[in-house]
Amino acid sequence: METSFDPDLIHAIFKLVWSSSAERDEETEAVDVEVGAGASKKSRPTTANHSALSVSCELLRLFITEAIERTAIIAEAEGTNKIEPTHLERILPQLLLDF
Repeated sequence: METSFDPDLIHAIFKLVWSSSAERDEETEAVDVEVGAGASKKSRPTTANHSALSVSCELLRLFITEAIERTAIIAEAEGTNKIEPTHLERILPQLLLDF
């Protein structure tokens, strides 16, 4: 099996994104409290189990690998051995549509 991303690293990134998203939601959303509604979405933490993290790591690995391969093809077609940001910009729209 090929080397993948560290699940702890991906989990830390997810937690960072979830917490910043929750902070943005708190700032922009008006408070609308229903009496007796139970646990609100705001009070429940967002989590990911080990399987979800493993799949996320593999998906990210595949995405990065595919991006590098496509970018290298564009660079090679232009006759250069060095990948430039413009090469990535050229493949990104189709890559995002494919994933």
